[in-house]
Amino acid sequence: MFIIRPIEEKDLDGLMELLEKSGHGLTTLPKDPEVLRKRIRNSERSFFHRDEGPGGEDYLFVMEELFTGKIVGVCAIISKIGGFQPYYFYRLEKTHHESKTINVKNDITSLHFHFVHNGPAEICSLYLHPDFRNSQNGRFLSLSRFLFIAENRKFFEDQVIAEMRGMVNDSGHSPFWDSVGKHFFKIDFPTADYLSIKNKRFIEEMMPKHPIIANLLPEEAQFVIGKVHPNTEPAKKILEQEGFHFSGLVGIFEPGPVLIADVDKIRSIKESMIGEIKEISDKNFKSEIFIIARTNGSFRSALGGVTKLKSGGYKIAGVTAAALKLRLGDKIRFVSFRPKSPKKKK
Repeated sequence: MFIIRPIEEKDLDGLMELLEKSGHGLTTLPKDPEVLRKRIRNSERSFFHRDEGPGGEDYLFVMEELFTGKIVGVCAIISKIGGFQPYYFYRLEKTHHESKTINVKNDITSLHFHFVHNGPAEICSLYLHPDFRNSQNGRFLSLSRFLFIAENRKFFEDQVIAEMRGMVNDSGHSPFWDSVGKHFFKIDFPTADYLSIKNKRFIEEMMPKHPIIANLLPEEAQFVIGKVHPNTEPAKKILEQEGFHFSGLVGIFEPGPVLIADVDKIRSIKESMIGEIKEISDKNFKSEIFIIARTNGSFRSALGGVTKLKSGGYKIAGVTAAALKLRLGDKIRFVSFRPKSPKKKK
C-alpha cells in the first residue's frame, strides 16, 4: 500500500536514491544533496508558515510504500510562479501566408520570448520509480495534489500550469538546444538546466528578444517543439482528462508544452467531496476506488474504497483508516480515481 505525504528532512537519502534513475530532464530535482536539502526545508516552511494568499510556496510530496518506508515517487505544487524571479517560456504563434501570384500557401511558426511575473500556480517535479510505474500509481501520484489544493484553496492562484518534459534523450541531448540555446548561452544543455534551478536571471540576460522563426530551424529541432518525452505521455494524458489544455507556451531549453487549467474546473477538485467517517470496517466491501485524503492534521492521501451509509456518513476499510491515521468522526475529502465515462446518447 502507498501513501502520499509532505516530504520531511529525513527523506533526503530516500529522495536521492529515488532520483538515481531519473536521467536528464527532471530540472527541478537535480541530483545535488545541497540543492535538494534546501528545497525540502523550503517545502517544510511552506506547509507551516503561509500568508493569507498564494506567495510562491513550494509544496513537495513523497509517495511512500507504507510497509517498507521506501520512497518511490515525488511530486510538487507551487502556489504561484513569478514574483521576484520571473519564469521564462516561449509563446508559439502561427501565421498563415498565401500568394495567389505564385499559388503557394504556407504556415509560419514563430517563438516569442515570454516571461511571467505574476503567474498561476504550477504542478511540477513529478517522478515515479521505474519499478513502480503503472497506470494506478502514476495517476495517484499526479492527482493526489489536487485534493491538497481543494483543501487549501485560498492559498493557490485561480489557474494552474504544468510544464511537461520535452524531448531530451537519456544522455541529455536536445536537438532544439543544439539548434537554438547553445548559440546564445555557450554552455551545454545539462549545465544550463542545472543553473536555472539556482537563478533564472541569466536566461533573460542572454536570450535575444526577437522572435525565432521555427521554419528556419533543422527538421529535428522543429519536430520537438511542443512535443513531450515518451515517458511523459501518460502524465500528459491524465492531466488532459482532468481538464488541462495546451496554453500556447513551451519551455525555453527543451520546448515541451505547457498545459493550463482553471483550478475550480479541474475534475479532481470540482468533484471532490467531504464526508464524516461513521464506520471503519475490517471486512472487504464493494466500492469503486477513490483517492482519499484526511482533512485533519498534515496532508496524507491513499487509495481505497468509500461507501455512503444509509444512516449518514461514510464507511472506509480498516487498512485505509490505519494508513491515513483516521478515527471514527474524522472527516475525509475524496474523489473518484478515474473520470466517469460520458453517458452515450440514445
